[in-house]
Amino acid sequence: MSGFRAFKAQVPIEWSESLYITLVRGLPGTRKLHRRTLEAMGLRRCHRTVLHSNTSSIRGMIQQVKRMVVVETEEMFKARKEAEANHKALRPPLVVSHSIPATASPNMS
Repeated sequence: MSGFRAFKAQVPIEWSESLYITLVRGLPGTRKLHRRTLEAMGLRRCHRTVLHSNTSSIRGMIQQVKRMVVVETEEMFKARKEAEANHKALRPPLVVSHSIPATASPNMS
């Protein structure tokens, strides 16, 4: 289990006043009731995130489709986005040069 998932498992969502809900599984093949619940929450495509206030009705909707969504608090969402930005920043830029280097001689005999 990664450190982020371990942190995520320890934080109860009832303490947060706002929830970030991300759809992680596709809609094809799901029950119509689940599709309508996701549509009511504003989730129409995979890997899209919506922000909702933490109310009992939203928690009930999450409970209904819990295998299809990931729920994060505001701190968890910001930590994940920051980690993604740091991961992208660590990659060196890709440089492609199609010119022949000056050190290589044309006759390789």
